[in-house]
Amino acid sequence: MALWTPFPHAGDYRWDAASVTEHWSRLHCGDAEPCPQDAAVLQAWVLFHNGEFEQAAAAGLSAGGPGITAANKAAAVYANYLEPKEKTRLDLFLQVAGRAAAQAAQEPENANAWYWQAYALGRYSQGISVAKALAQGLGGKVRNALEKAIVLSPRHADARIALGTFHAEAIDKVGPLIGAMTYGAKKELGLQLFQEALRIHPGSAIGMIEYANALVMLEGDRKMQEATQLYEKAAASEPLDAKERLHVEMARIELQEG
Repeated sequence: MALWTPFPHAGDYRWDAASVTEHWSRLHCGDAEPCPQDAAVLQAWVLFHNGEFEQAAAAGLSAGGPGITAANKAAAVYANYLEPKEKTRLDLFLQVAGRAAAQAAQEPENANAWYWQAYALGRYSQGISVAKALAQGLGGKVRNALEKAIVLSPRHADARIALGTFHAEAIDKVGPLIGAMTYGAKKELGLQLFQEALRIHPGSAIGMIEYANALVMLEGDRKMQEATQLYEKAAASEPLDAKERLHVEMARIELQEG
């Protein structure tokens, strides 16, 4: 495989094992991942937070066990924000989904094994078109895995964001009636999930962005002002690591282009 595109702000973040451990609860407020005891797994997370996504993925795979979660997060974030080739992006998402499914089979109580399977399948679905993915039955897999992640990890903000996005996109593509009957998608539940996520992780830039997108999908132009305010708040956020930097910059670009 070709080398991954580097994080454009290399060197801006200088996390090490001690500082990542100290700030773990804030860095992982979104995914509720437990702080690892294994030094090799912790090093994979250090690389991830510094934006060294390719190295983080390799280190996580090499460490194995909970390192698989670090590898999956690194690959998924990289694919979503930095990989320029669509086929490579989709291949990476399928690889993450496959690894996470195998991890969930071995560790059925591991919330992030379910979450990363769902996230990767969800982003893959967006890549091939949500309507096509729903027709292929991927929607049910995404929803079920996210619901499982939330049951296993009640404070998993990111799983709520992803599940809220599922409800909004299903309704946006097939309408509220078919969305509810076929995919269990409900507008009120989708919006509630975003609100819960932002109560758990108030500073989540990606939570604000996805909530804004969902408001427009579900409520139309009458929620445009509220959606814009959410984007502005996300764009004004102070990112703590490389992943958050990518989220904040996405919000700023959207505002400039909008």
